[in-house]
Amino acid sequence: MPTQHVDLPQGTLDLLILRTLALGPQHGWGISERVQQISSDVLRIQQGSLYPALHRLERKGWIKPRWGTSENNRRAKFYELTKSGRRQLEVEEDAWKKLTAAVAQVLGTA
Repeated sequence: MPTQHVDLPQGTLDLLILRTLALGPQHGWGISERVQQISSDVLRIQQGSLYPALHRLERKGWIKPRWGTSENNRRAKFYELTKSGRRQLEVEEDAWKKLTAAVAQVLGTA
């Protein structure tokens, strides 16, 4: 049975990027691949959404870029969390847990 892809709910992309970068620095394509792999191919981040989100997170000071060499020996921009990005990840994780618990409650009463 083929894996069914799920569209990311509004507002979850930043959380997924921050959580992925908490595992270590990664370039854009690597972030996308890691999310897809960890989610068992259910979640896919489109490149047209990923790079604007990375730029937005960089402007907010939650991630910082550095140039490096990728696994296939190409020049790539790697992103890593800043201290404020780690704090924001905690805030976003707490909010996500509250939201999903509330939705589960509503679904459980139907």
